[in-house]
Amino acid sequence: MNIITLLLFQFLAHLLADFFLQTKRLAVEKNTLGFKSKFLAWHILIVFTLSWLFSFQLTFFIAAAVIAVIHYFIDGFKAKFNNHPVFKNYAFFVDQLLHSIVLIVVTLLFAYYYGIQVYWEPPITAKALWIVIAYLFCLKPANIIIKEIFKSAEIDVAIAEQEEMDEVSSSTELPNAGKLIGILERILTLTFILIGQFQAVGFLIAAKSVLRYKDTDTLKTEYVLIGTMLSFGFAVLFGVASALF
Repeated sequence: MNIITLLLFQFLAHLLADFFLQTKRLAVEKNTLGFKSKFLAWHILIVFTLSWLFSFQLTFFIAAAVIAVIHYFIDGFKAKFNNHPVFKNYAFFVDQLLHSIVLIVVTLLFAYYYGIQVYWEPPITAKALWIVIAYLFCLKPANIIIKEIFKSAEIDVAIAEQEEMDEVSSSTELPNAGKLIGILERILTLTFILIGQFQAVGFLIAAKSVLRYKDTDTLKTEYVLIGTMLSFGFAVLFGVASALF
């Protein structure tokens, strides 16, 4: 295992711990109560366990502990930023940036001082691992990030939340349909890019435009357009970045 693969495994662990292994209710509790949240301790235990397991090294125990402890303080203090009149709209991005920096720095320092000596070599390449991360990102994390972008841009968050950040629906549409549409469009876009069918991405965008932009409500169309551009943009970025591996 090289350093790139180890870093990707650590980001995979973070993705699972921060986005998939906590419900919306628990995340809200943690972000509101901070250090007083009962869930915070369990969340940190999950962070530590996944970080250690995904290192495939017994000696990474120390690095995983450092990552988990710093994660604890970042999440604990995040509650204060969430209540700040100025920084509350950017708390999510600062939180994720700090977590990413900690993962990179601690992993690089560990590799420098202790080396990479795995007890089991995972049968997966760095590119394949990146693709796994990309598909996972296109699910729940992308929805949350799009919502936070709406929030930071001071766009009507109530409408964004109603549509789960991917679409803006009317009362005549199916509940959570926009969320599912957003996930499907990202998965399809990423898949088309990975297999080199770029023209299919254009067809997908055109097809969605015909189906969704018929509404005469300008405000609604703008929300849909923003969500669509962000949704497709994430998928395109991850798909193009796979060429770097």
